[in-house]
Amino acid sequence: METTTLRPPQHRVSPIARWYWAAHAAVGWLILVAVQVVWLIADGDDIPLRVAGLVATVVLATAHVVVMPVWRYRVHRWEATPEAVYTQSGWFKQEWRIAPVSRIQTVDSARGPLEQLFRLANVTVTTASAAGPVRISGLDRETAQRLVDELTAKAQATAGDAT
Repeated sequence: METTTLRPPQHRVSPIARWYWAAHAAVGWLILVAVQVVWLIADGDDIPLRVAGLVATVVLATAHVVVMPVWRYRVHRWEATPEAVYTQSGWFKQEWRIAPVSRIQTVDSARGPLEQLFRLANVTVTTASAAGPVRISGLDRETAQRLVDELTAKAQATAGDAT
C-alpha cells in the first residue's frame, strides 16, 4: 500500500478566480465606503477626521483588492490522485490538507451567485475527519464537474465505509 504524504498539490485554480476574489472583496469594501460617505454627509461634525477615515479606507481597500487575489492565486492549489485529494489554500493563514480517497464520504459542488457570474465552482470533499471537509474553491465549472465525477467514481470503487 502506498503511503500518502503531505506535499504541495500540482494544479492551480482557475485564473478567473483572481477576478472573482477581487470582486468579492470589492463588494464588502464598497459597502463600508458607502456607509462612511453617508455618515460624512449626514453629520457635519469632525469632517476632516471623517475624510481622513474615508481616505484610509479607500487606500486599504485598494491594496486589499489588488494584492489579495494575486497572493491567493499563488497559494491555492489542488490535486486528485488515485490515493488522495490534496489542497493548499489561504493567503495569511495557509492550510494544506489531504483526504485519502478511502475516507471520502461525499463529494459536492456549489456555486454562489457571484461565482456563477464568473463561471466558477467549488468542490467540497467530506470525510470522516474531525478537521472537517476539504474545499477546493475557484475551479472553472468544467474542471469542477470532472473532479466531482472522478472522485465519486474513485470513492465508490474503494472498499469499506469511509470511516
